[in-house]
Amino acid sequence: MTNLGLIITAVALSCLLCFNFGPHNRKLCEASHGRKMKLAKHPPRGWNSYDSFSWIITEEEFLENAKIVSQKLLCHGYQYVVVDYLWYRRKVEGSYTNSLGFDVIDEWGRVIPDPERWPSSRGGKGFSEVAKKVHAMGLKFGIHVMRGIGTQAVNDNTPILDTTKGVAFEESERQWRARDIGLTERKCAWMSQGFMSVDTKLNAGRAFLRSLYQQYAEWGVDFVKNDCVFGDDLDLDEIRLVSEVLKELDRPIVYSLSPGTSVTPAMAEDVSDLVNMYRITGDDWDKWEHVEAHFNVSRNFAAANMIGTKGLQGKSWPDLDMLPLGWLSDPGSNEGPHRKGNLSLDEQRTQMTLWSMAKSPLMLGGDLRTLDDFTYNLVTDPVLLEINTYSRHNKEFPYITERRDVKGRYKITKRNLVGPNKVAALDRHSLHLHTCKDQEANGWVVEVLDQESERLCWKNNFGIKYKPPFCLYKRKFITKLDKEIIYKSRYEGKLHLAKDGKNFCLDASHNRKLTSPKSNRISFSQCKWDVNQMWELSLNGTLANSYSGLCAMVKKVKSKVEPGGGVRSWIATGRRGEIYVAFFNLNPEKVVISAEISDLAKALPGRNVSTVSCNHKEVWSGKAYGVANQAISTSVKMHGSALFVLDCS
Repeated sequence: MTNLGLIITAVALSCLLCFNFGPHNRKLCEASHGRKMKLAKHPPRGWNSYDSFSWIITEEEFLENAKIVSQKLLCHGYQYVVVDYLWYRRKVEGSYTNSLGFDVIDEWGRVIPDPERWPSSRGGKGFSEVAKKVHAMGLKFGIHVMRGIGTQAVNDNTPILDTTKGVAFEESERQWRARDIGLTERKCAWMSQGFMSVDTKLNAGRAFLRSLYQQYAEWGVDFVKNDCVFGDDLDLDEIRLVSEVLKELDRPIVYSLSPGTSVTPAMAEDVSDLVNMYRITGDDWDKWEHVEAHFNVSRNFAAANMIGTKGLQGKSWPDLDMLPLGWLSDPGSNEGPHRKGNLSLDEQRTQMTLWSMAKSPLMLGGDLRTLDDFTYNLVTDPVLLEINTYSRHNKEFPYITERRDVKGRYKITKRNLVGPNKVAALDRHSLHLHTCKDQEANGWVVEVLDQESERLCWKNNFGIKYKPPFCLYKRKFITKLDKEIIYKSRYEGKLHLAKDGKNFCLDASHNRKLTSPKSNRISFSQCKWDVNQMWELSLNGTLANSYSGLCAMVKKVKSKVEPGGGVRSWIATGRRGEIYVAFFNLNPEKVVISAEISDLAKALPGRNVSTVSCNHKEVWSGKAYGVANQAISTSVKMHGSALFVLDCS
């Protein structure tokens, strides 16, 4: 039997053992595996409600989807079902994603499920009844939570629960409340009326966050997606504290971070051992440009050896976001599933293949009540799931040839793809956010223009003759109103920076969550009293943002930005010695993609593939090509993919 046949047989037996013998034996099977496993030993799989229901999902709709996961997908490793954001918001006239005053909170300022949408939560039960039903299906239950504390709790100035005593938190002979710990200057950039950071330097702030996660554990939560704490919205203090609290709990909880705009491998190194999965892109939706934008970032994290590193009580995985397959809603919508996804069948295969080769967590986003055969077969494909679970040495494979038909003649292009550390010709500056630990961020110097004005300039001009330096001008605080005087006092020592005129200032957060190739660039927006526009220059030349703590640096930009398209390839090895090679066609027309067998060894040191025979089969076509003497080659449709399994034993 071939390696491909062994893979399919192994997956089928796993489903048989863990599913077909009824729920009791299924639980025993899950438990027997669970006792041996640490958290997120493999990339987590499951279903999340956001892509199909936005924030308006009900208990009935959630459990209906959970039942389908249990019946059809659990035996394929999909075990988490996650309620995404705003499960505590009342669905009434005037409520939407960034509205204020519609959240249900308890006496301690903690959000609790909206009882109209989640009727089993009445009587102070929270999500405990839903979690019990999910666990009875053999699944694990997850929830989405926002950063810090809700604006509603701060406005109501609720007391803080001291979980060690079961009473209001007191210190220094006084009772502490929400207004004491809420950092109003650090509101979530894309939900400014909803949530803000808490001061984790205060014992009261730490007590509040501890009370949140202890409550989640009491409800029976197995997975937490913590939003607006990473990427452009980085709150490293909260991440560290939450990770610390989760370690103390009796209940194991997988810890996930979101979203991932502007995330780099260097930034991820600060959090990877504190969590189990972390987003490395903005929100991914059913647009080809979103899929295409994931190729560079996934390549960079693989090259940095960030796949499957040490994490919170287990392992940690870069997360490419949910898979928007099937019936969907729209970003920030007040509607549930009402449209079919826009990706073509080939584009869906490309997305699922890349996610699997990059070993991303696989979280389905479509409404499973309308799960069709194509989507089911795609997300349960045994080869993809084998790759996603067990493959090693996953990386981009740059040694491929692209051949296309140009006016009746074939044009052949050798693609030695540009790696993450190579830069093409340059002609302009671009501002990016980066971790302040990077020595390259130490590039800002002050230039005095006259007695009243100064500017900050990036000292490294990239060696381009006669190129003027990139500079930002210090903007003076003009205070007229009492409120402005308060703000000036709060931001004393911080810098407001403008590029040219005086009305547009450097802004660290774009209020943007969607995936984009340009998502890590800093923008300029109307000058205002906002922590996103406040910067602090250190003696070592770093320029840190007061909202995220990330540093601004000027990067080199290609003189000629290549339009979308081209070809890509990934390579990985299997647990039985097989080699996986995936081809991706990002072009708007069909091309032939090829790779020399002798080049495989360049990506797989220690593997001698040039002197042995390699039988190969392509997964999507099902075609067995036999022995590959010199190369593997196939025609790939527009935005499509090919996946080869090579047996070189």
